[in-house]
Amino acid sequence: MTDKIIERYYDDVKVGDEGISPTFTVTAEHIMTYAELTGDFTPVHTDEDYAKTTPFGTRVAHGLLGLSLADGLKTQANLQFPPGMSLGWTWDFRLPIKIGDTVHVKFHIASMRLTKKVGWGIVVLASELINQNDEVVQQGEHRLMIPRRPGTF
Repeated sequence: MTDKIIERYYDDVKVGDEGISPTFTVTAEHIMTYAELTGDFTPVHTDEDYAKTTPFGTRVAHGLLGLSLADGLKTQANLQFPPGMSLGWTWDFRLPIKIGDTVHVKFHIASMRLTKKVGWGIVVLASELINQNDEVVQQGEHRLMIPRRPGTF
């Protein structure tokens, strides 16, 4: 990435502003660590022999591991916000994430509105998790409450 990272308050952004993250390569160790952390040892994620019998033909990452990566990568993007509050995600799994895939997140501000709570605004980030083949593997929206610039409200 060549863009300088600048935190932007609600008052500093507009609908259409975009962010892009650095990349992350998913390894077998990441998948096993996620399985251990969550207790989800479903064999399509953890057993190569079993996974070969599935439509994927190989082990794949947990869908929620992809969402977790998207959230973490978003915080490393060239468009960042001061600490706020996540209000939730709407998220779809489109394609599998396989061992060795390199992913990044691309997002833009789809909508925004002020809140009743003084000093805060809500942005909706339309987001895509994209692999090394430029395929969208997961996508959705993240609703995020972020602070307004001090002294502007």
